[in-house]
Amino acid sequence: MFKNKKIVVVMPAYNAAKTLQRTYDEVMEQGVVDLVILVDDASHDETSAIASRLPHTKVFVHERNKGYGGNQKTCYRMALEAGADIVITRILGGYALKGGMPPWKYIANRFLTLAENILLGAKLSEYHTGYRAFSRELLQSLSKDGNSDDYLFDNQMLAQIIWQGYTIAEVSCPTKYFTEASSINLRRSIRYGLGCLWTAFTFRLARIGIIHSRLFPVNP
Repeated sequence: MFKNKKIVVVMPAYNAAKTLQRTYDEVMEQGVVDLVILVDDASHDETSAIASRLPHTKVFVHERNKGYGGNQKTCYRMALEAGADIVITRILGGYALKGGMPPWKYIANRFLTLAENILLGAKLSEYHTGYRAFSRELLQSLSKDGNSDDYLFDNQMLAQIIWQGYTIAEVSCPTKYFTEASSINLRRSIRYGLGCLWTAFTFRLARIGIIHSRLFPVNP
């Protein structure tokens, strides 16, 4: 518990056997987490077997791979069913270059963040980390089914949050790039970047009333 709120950590996982125990230990060391929900997206390794042995952990396994966004949708649905007030995803962002982020990814991150701030009318330092904390009220208010099943899912959710006028706070967190850690490749990074720009353009066009968007509906 933290300030009388239940904390549920969700871990979307795919072939994470080599890093799962380490990640779990780091998450639990503060002693404030009530429950860990791990959704295994049809891994080919021992991810679910390792997760099933972890204390205070609920494991759900997809019968087929649904992609990053599809996995996140299951994570958030299960977190709401568990009665979460705060939800925290994997720790990915923060001191990027010191944590080993490749320079090309850092440069692309800075460019996309600048472009999105302009188009979304926001002033965030980061749009692309997987570290997120949500109130239960916020999760219930977002329509996630129409979002991408790929990595673009997180970015679309953040744009939806800005669209609805919620307050966003930013907290630094560590970045760790190493051999065993999963990472998006160049081809999918390019597709993700273009998707982020398209989401931001869609947001801007919907805001000024030129188009109607399922992601950004006009409030009745």
